[in-house]
Amino acid sequence: MMRLAITLLAALPALAQVAPPAGMRANRDTYHPVVEIVNLQRVAVTDAQLEQIGKLALESIWGALRSLGYTNCYQAGLQPTRPKERLVGRALTIRYLPRRPDLEQAMKQLAMEGDWPAGYNVRAAEEVKPGDVIVADLGGELAGGVFFGDISALGAQMKGARGAVLWGSTRDRGELENMPGFPVLAAGFDPSAATQQGVDWNIPIRVGGATVLPGDIVVADNEAVLFFPASVAAQVIERATRQDQQEEYERKLVREQKYRFRDVYPLNPELKRKYEEEKIKK
Repeated sequence: MMRLAITLLAALPALAQVAPPAGMRANRDTYHPVVEIVNLQRVAVTDAQLEQIGKLALESIWGALRSLGYTNCYQAGLQPTRPKERLVGRALTIRYLPRRPDLEQAMKQLAMEGDWPAGYNVRAAEEVKPGDVIVADLGGELAGGVFFGDISALGAQMKGARGAVLWGSTRDRGELENMPGFPVLAAGFDPSAATQQGVDWNIPIRVGGATVLPGDIVVADNEAVLFFPASVAAQVIERATRQDQQEEYERKLVREQKYRFRDVYPLNPELKRKYEEEKIKK
């Protein structure tokens, strides 16, 4: 009996292997089992929701996400090319690895079979959809993690991309700073040519300490970037809007100087009740 059990256990890894159907490796999105499962319950964010989210304070959105249990979806410290522009859109995720000959050959073969460019910066410029934000994981490298330059960025912008978030770097900083409507947030900038190899398209990736899934809502400004699923968008909008409204009321009271600051921020029970009553009247 013991020998039979050991034989069955040894056979489990073999039983778990499934031959992929013909053409799977040429699928435009890299197959990933986690994405397959997540997509069963995933919904797409609407343009109206993106517009609402774009008007909310980043701190309020972050507070709403934390209250919903989404804590590993935030990264600060990235450098923006357009510091005064808010970036809001849907994540197109790309993963890179350092080059080696066998990997390069394999990716050239896949590119030929799938009829896409082997350079994923070029592929992004061809395949982005309106409203996309390119989110690329290059391991946080700078000189060894350049994703694109201004011409590839311009190509993506012409296809409707709203910008990029790079856990790596980009070249042509000066040119990118002069591209209105296409903010790029990167770990840094470097004049080198790309040295890594794009290997995965629309799979789970990381940006610093944040997990990013394909289709996530991306919200970024010169302070931080957030990634979260559209399934919680309505809750985030409701909670963040409520927070923004209360903070605007607190600012109003501070300017009036009728109350001690300690009673205004945060609102003491009496002022909180007054605020709620005024909200009901509106």
